[in-house]
Amino acid sequence: MGDSQYSFSLTTFSPSGKLVQIEHALTAVGSGQTSLGIKAANGVVIATEKKLPSILVDEESEQIPVTQLVRETAAVMQEFTQSGGVRPFGVSLLVAGFDDNGPQLYQVDPSGSYFSWKASAMGKNVSNAKTFLEKRYTDDMELDDAVHTAILTLKEGFEGQISSKNIEIGIIGTDKKFRVLTPAEIDDYLAEVE
Repeated sequence: MGDSQYSFSLTTFSPSGKLVQIEHALTAVGSGQTSLGIKAANGVVIATEKKLPSILVDEESEQIPVTQLVRETAAVMQEFTQSGGVRPFGVSLLVAGFDDNGPQLYQVDPSGSYFSWKASAMGKNVSNAKTFLEKRYTDDMELDDAVHTAILTLKEGFEGQISSKNIEIGIIGTDKKFRVLTPAEIDDYLAEVE
């Protein structure tokens, strides 16, 4: 019996010891756009190829500790790996935050596993991006340096010309407010790395 006979059952392990639906979800993550996060000494940077804005985003004003947010989100994702009639989320998350514990970066996988990172990447160019981040990252990196590193990492596997029209960069610093850089700010950073 091959693994394909087990791909419809979410809670049955294949003979090779895998939950095939989780493997499918991880494959979906691996085929997405390259996204990355970098934790700097004074903040966190998240960068990815730009997509259309979602009307489903609801701005909230209540603050939650980053670890609690990640733990609760991962628990919901994990619940979808253990019940019949549901499928696991075909998405991984990079969660950036700044709370009383300083800047934090987490990655949450479709299985509900989550890990803290200094820098991480996901998507179709993940191996090149992670290799580049390993070479460039330093523990004392400042937020501006992290933005430069994020742009250079995206450029490593970018198809076509990188510009403020096709990338998006979010930052959170010591003011604990997440914001997306404007196209003009991204253009300034692009000019600095070229």
